Amino acid sequence: MIFETYQPDETLELGVRIGRQAKAGQIYTLTGDLGVGKTVFTQGIAKGLGITEPVCSPTFTIVQEYDTGRLPLYHFDVYRIGDLEEMEEIGYDDYFFGEGICLVEWAELIEELLPDGCIRITILKEPEKGFDYRRIIIEGTDE
Repeated sequence: MIFETYQPDETLELGVRIGRQAKAGQIYTLTGDLGVGKTVFTQGIAKGLGITEPVCSPTFTIVQEYDTGRLPLYHFDVYRIGDLEEMEEIGYDDYFFGEGICLVEWAELIEELLPDGCIRITILKEPEKGFDYRRIIIEGTDE
């Protein structure tokens, strides 16, 4: 599926729709350049899950847990992962195979750890269509 958004609030709202439909055990990978709107999209997913606390990128903590919604959200930012052992040390498999949903930014850096069945989300800018334009590609879901 391909979606187009023209403002950050539209990107957020698409995330809300995804969050409302999310099911326990789903893993979402989120790919896109710096500043493309991955955190805004994630904030939407959290809102769709009913999470009301502030959501920000866990760049320096690797994973941030939010458990105040209808499902726990485990938000990973693996941009700074030096090697896969770091993921082992934080117990990634407890998150990936738990009862919440996982959202993994920069997932291409840990591709070999990702189980089959991940929902892959790519956010792209196209400056010629406007500063806030985003093309959002969602693969791996029938919804």
